Amino acid sequence: MPKRVLTGTIVSDKTDKTVVVSVERRVKHPLYGKIIKRSKKYHAHDADNAFKEGEIVRIEECRPISKLKTWTVLGYVDSKAAPDKADAKPKKAGKAKKADEGEAPAEAPEAEAPEVETAEA
Repeated sequence: MPKRVLTGTIVSDKTDKTVVVSVERRVKHPLYGKIIKRSKKYHAHDADNAFKEGEIVRIEECRPISKLKTWTVLGYVDSKAAPDKADAKPKKAGKAKKADEGEAPAEAPEAEAPEVETAEA
């Protein structure tokens, strides 16, 4: 019997040598006929801890490695997928800029404080 191969997105890479892959499939609703997304999470073996969260990978069914792990990671779906995810990380720096903007109003109350002191004098 051939081994099943699925494609999904890594949801978690926190555990050692294991990644959690969310596989999404589309099914037709039995009564209404609308196409619905159904997802399931699979624990897959990543021996080198090479794969990171957010990457799209292919997983293959294998013998049970542990209680939950019966899949191994084959590799990236697209060879360009890994660098794109690396480019996505600097976007978090944009959030830091928002934090910098948050510091600017913090300086404004300091400027207001002397005005209040002058009003008291």
